Amino acid sequence: MTALLLAVDGGNSKTDVVLGTADGRVLGFARGGTSSPHTLGLPGAVRVLDSLIAQARTRAGVPAGTPVDLAGVYVAGADLPIEVDQLRAAAADRGWARRYVVDNDCFALLRAGTSSPDAVAVVCGAGNNCVGRSADGRTTRFPSLGPISGDWGGGHDLAEHTLRYAARGEDGRGEPTGLTDAVARHFGRPTVQGVSIALHFGELPHSAVYELTPVLFEVAAAGDLVALRLVRRQADEILAQHRVAAARLGLTDAPHALVLGGGVLRARHPVLHQRIVAGAATQAPRAEVGVVTDPPVAGAALLALDALTGGPTPERIEHAVRAAVRDAAGPLPAASGVSEHALR
Repeated sequence: MTALLLAVDGGNSKTDVVLGTADGRVLGFARGGTSSPHTLGLPGAVRVLDSLIAQARTRAGVPAGTPVDLAGVYVAGADLPIEVDQLRAAAADRGWARRYVVDNDCFALLRAGTSSPDAVAVVCGAGNNCVGRSADGRTTRFPSLGPISGDWGGGHDLAEHTLRYAARGEDGRGEPTGLTDAVARHFGRPTVQGVSIALHFGELPHSAVYELTPVLFEVAAAGDLVALRLVRRQADEILAQHRVAAARLGLTDAPHALVLGGGVLRARHPVLHQRIVAGAATQAPRAEVGVVTDPPVAGAALLALDALTGGPTPERIEHAVRAAVRDAAGPLPAASGVSEHALR
């Protein structure tokens, strides 16, 4: 009988689970909400995963007692080694599979973006994060705990800065900027001050602020200097993450993949994307920049297959896995500014 594999990509707003086979078929697929332990706590995260794994089994027609050979479990919020260990122990307690590979969801996205053994992934969605791996088995990552670990950037930071600069441009504390009119217009208010007051009194939910990320890129594309500086700062942060990760792995002067993921980067906003491509070519001339197009749960499935076979998944099977997961999971969400990944 062909080995059964379980793949989990657990993000901050959605979780995808695939039950498949070692020859590249998808038997069952389930999608649900967040499974991040940072949001739900570890017991809550496990309950979400339990439910989705049961759904995937049911849709695959695989009875609950049927053994799964290996599970690849990649979840947002498993940032520190101790958090990865806790998630691995919880998975083993639940008995989802005979063997496990467990890590942060950014590694699933990295594998979805490339089959290269030498690679760095930068994810910029609602927040941002960076991981890397090398052919000799080493990995690197950042704590990714938000401002307390030095993090900056992502759609939420960009949106909040957009509102801040729009308000300061309006009242004179900051430079005049096209962000002022664009923000007021976006919310249908006569002034940015009116937007701020509506947020203060709850007439607008605070989450509405995060709608401003695409507004920032539109204003930057029109040449506004304040907006351009903010977008360039984001590009420089992404380049800094790549630079550090590549150096840690000894890849600065070596061929490697730089995988860009998350809604902000998948949108390929010209000002942001072109600055990243040019900067990467300067700091790591042999890096090949690519934007992830497959669902990250495909990466989780491929990592599970890599672990099962003890080496790279054969190209024929890798193509089959990618195609089957795309059919099951559907296209990635439209990329405009904020992604389900890397919410911090």
